[in-house]
Amino acid sequence: MSTRTHSRIELEGSRGRAGVERSEPEGRAQRDAGGARPAWPLPGEGRRRLAGELLDPAGGGSRGLRGELVEEALERVRLGLPVGELPAELRERLTDGLIDELLADSGARSERELVGPGGLLGELTRRLVERALAGELTEHLGYEPGQAPPGGAGNARNGSTPKTLQTEHGPVRVEQPRDRGGTFEPRIVKKRQTRFEGFDDKIVAMYARGMTTRDIEGQLRDIYGASVSRDTISRVTGAVLEDAQAWQDRPLESIYPIVYLDALVVKIRDGNAVHKHSAYLAIGVNTDGERDTLGIWFQRSEGAKFWLGVLTELKQRGVEDVLVCCVDGLKGFPEAIEAVYPKAWVQTCVVHQIRHSLRFVPYRDRRAVAKDLKRVYTASDRDQAERELERFAEQWDGRYPMISASWSENWERIVPFLAFPPDVRRIVYTTNAIEALNRQIRKIIKTRGSFPTEDAARKLLYLTITNAQKNWKTAYNWSSALAAFRIHFGDRLP
Repeated sequence: MSTRTHSRIELEGSRGRAGVERSEPEGRAQRDAGGARPAWPLPGEGRRRLAGELLDPAGGGSRGLRGELVEEALERVRLGLPVGELPAELRERLTDGLIDELLADSGARSERELVGPGGLLGELTRRLVERALAGELTEHLGYEPGQAPPGGAGNARNGSTPKTLQTEHGPVRVEQPRDRGGTFEPRIVKKRQTRFEGFDDKIVAMYARGMTTRDIEGQLRDIYGASVSRDTISRVTGAVLEDAQAWQDRPLESIYPIVYLDALVVKIRDGNAVHKHSAYLAIGVNTDGERDTLGIWFQRSEGAKFWLGVLTELKQRGVEDVLVCCVDGLKGFPEAIEAVYPKAWVQTCVVHQIRHSLRFVPYRDRRAVAKDLKRVYTASDRDQAERELERFAEQWDGRYPMISASWSENWERIVPFLAFPPDVRRIVYTTNAIEALNRQIRKIIKTRGSFPTEDAARKLLYLTITNAQKNWKTAYNWSSALAAFRIHFGDRLP
């Protein structure tokens, strides 16, 4: 790549001003006594001069753009608006001209020379950052480089400080200008900032995919040639905790027709020992059929007593009523729900109940037992389901009496979904919605033996949940379900 390049603005702006030159890679401008590099963002006079040069077809870059388009472009730059909001005609012409000139001057031909560390995009990033910082300092001081301070005395430029920015194009060395008074606070690249905008997002994205700090360190080194320590990576991902806490404390809707409750086990280190903790999750379906994870709670073991605290917190965050709570078969769970939401229907997950029943059955009988149980939970109504359970007991109680006993014991929590039409039962009788989320979480955390702290587990679970929710759709057959809920629950549903 050529070590001496010129941007179009510098080439155009240097016409008629002898001695104005900028050499690379040092990035130091050599000027005569009267010369000055245009500040960025450009002041009003500079914008008008540059507009005239862009409108001049002899300049070779604008191809005769209309004056109002150029003025609009420069005004947007002055206000700090993104180029992406420019009219398509202006954006395409400016972009094509700039790209043609950059490619011709740089001589870049390979992929590495274009986008690799030290390539054209990295060099362009450096030039843009330095130009923008110089413009910020000019705005702060109130006068152009090479001119005297207003009033003959006051704050002045005081050289620059080199720093390395970690960007998606690799490390970029920039010169950050200083002022003599020490009052200049740059906005584009702040003092002590060493990672360019978007770089932290890439670290968080890799962490959200289950990569450890060691994995991320190696990935950044291999892809971007950037050396980022594991401590720095931990600090970057640690910033997610504030978002996670704000998400955990956010106010919720006043009513959820359906709430699914479940827990999964994660391993967290405590000193020299590793303990299993239950991560409690709650998913609510609002009146529009949209699913939302309501929160994450950690406890050493899953228990109904802790669920009572979870439900109390949900009520404090604004959930006044729940129509149906779908839960697993944890003992004491229904009592905890009814203590906080006494009018809620508690639906034991039928899938959990079936799994629990088949645990007692050897493989040779499992298919036949499952087939007979299916007649119970697919019955047309509660009365038929009771008759099917009696037939099941007659058939299998001789070998597996504990199955019918378990269904009879939990019968009042198993059959509520039979009050709904068959096409609505699917979203009521099982916690599959939250089980699917649990599977996604387990897929992310399976490469980790354990988490160093509860906060580390909270960060990863929060990121996994927010990523999963992006692909969630409206609950299955929601319009029919809403109509059925209105019939059964009346004015409790707004």
